[in-house]
Amino acid sequence: MYRKQISIAMSHTFKRMLSCTALAAFALALVPGAADAAPRKGTVAKKVVGKRVVRSFAAGKRHAVISVVRTRPSYGELAGLHSVQDQLDLKSSAALVIDQETSEVLFSKNDSAVLPIASLTKLMTGLLVSEAKLPMDEMITITQDDVDTEKHSSSRLRVGAMLTRGELLHLALMSSENRAAHALGRTYPGGLDAFVGLMNAKAKMLGMKDTRYVEPTGLSSSNQSSAHDLATLVGTAYTDPVLREYTTSPGHEVTIGNRTLKFNTTNRLVKNPDWDIGIQKTGYISEAGQCLVMQAKIAGRKLIMVFLDSAGKLSRIADAERVRRWVESQPVPSTSTVIRQVSG
Repeated sequence: MYRKQISIAMSHTFKRMLSCTALAAFALALVPGAADAAPRKGTVAKKVVGKRVVRSFAAGKRHAVISVVRTRPSYGELAGLHSVQDQLDLKSSAALVIDQETSEVLFSKNDSAVLPIASLTKLMTGLLVSEAKLPMDEMITITQDDVDTEKHSSSRLRVGAMLTRGELLHLALMSSENRAAHALGRTYPGGLDAFVGLMNAKAKMLGMKDTRYVEPTGLSSSNQSSAHDLATLVGTAYTDPVLREYTTSPGHEVTIGNRTLKFNTTNRLVKNPDWDIGIQKTGYISEAGQCLVMQAKIAGRKLIMVFLDSAGKLSRIADAERVRRWVESQPVPSTSTVIRQVSG
C-alpha cells in the first residue's frame, strides 16, 4: 500500500528534478533505525538539501522521497551581494557591528543595502505593544484572520485559542510565533492598519530611513530595512525591559484549554552559557535568507550585531561566532581596528 502511495506521489517531474547529489545527501542524513520508530501510518518529513527542499515519506522501514522543490533565491542573492567577500569571511550578505556605548562601527558590510527582514519585524511589533502599556492580562482569541495566507506557515496556536496579550508577546518575540504577532497587531487600538501605520511612524521617528513595514509578522517580503536601520532599532528595543526578558527567554509554557504547549527560543545562542545576550531576534523567509540581530557583551564591550541574508540554516550563528572571536582577539580597547566592506 505504501509503495503504491509513494509511486503515485513521486511523479516523473520530481524524479527529473532530484539530482543524484541531492538524493545521496538526503539518504546519508537519515539515521539508521529512525524509520523503525516512525508511526505505523507513516510520516512526512522535510529537509533542506543544498538549495532544494526535499519531502520524504516514512512508514516502518520504508522511506522514499516524494517531492523536491527548489528554494527561491533571496533578494541579496539576486542583487549579487552573496559574492561580496570580507575579511571575516561572513556568510551574511549584509552585516554591521557597532559599540552600543560609543556608536563606533567595528565592522560594516553592505550595511545600507535594503533587504527583506522577515521576523526581525517582530522586534518593532513588540516594541509598540510594550510601549503602549496595554493590559497584558487581557485575553485575546486567535482568529482566522491570524492564519498565514502569505507563506502558508504552520502554527501550534489553533483558531479559537485564547491567550493573554502578555503570552502572545512572549511567543512572538521568543519563538517567532506568527499568529501571535498578527493577533497583537490586529487587536491594537485602531486595528491592524493603524498598527502598521504606527510601525512606520516609529521607524521614521527613530531615523530609520530605509525601513518599511506592511504587516506585523515579517512573512511579507515587503517588510524591508537595512543593517544600519536595524542596529538603531535594536538599540532602542534594548531599553525596554519586557523585550529584553522575552527575547532572551529560552522557553515558555502556555496553557490553552486542556493543553499545555511548550515553546522554545529560535536562537540557540540564548542557551549558550558562553554568550551574554541582552536582546535578540531571528528571522527567515526565502526572500530574506537567515537573519539575526543581537545585543551582546563581548570582551567587556556592549555590541550590537546585525546579520542579514545569511546563506545556510546555521550560518547566521556561525557569523556571530566569527565576530565574537574577532572582537576577543583585538587589543583592549579594540578601537584601532575597524573593517568596512561595501559592494562593488
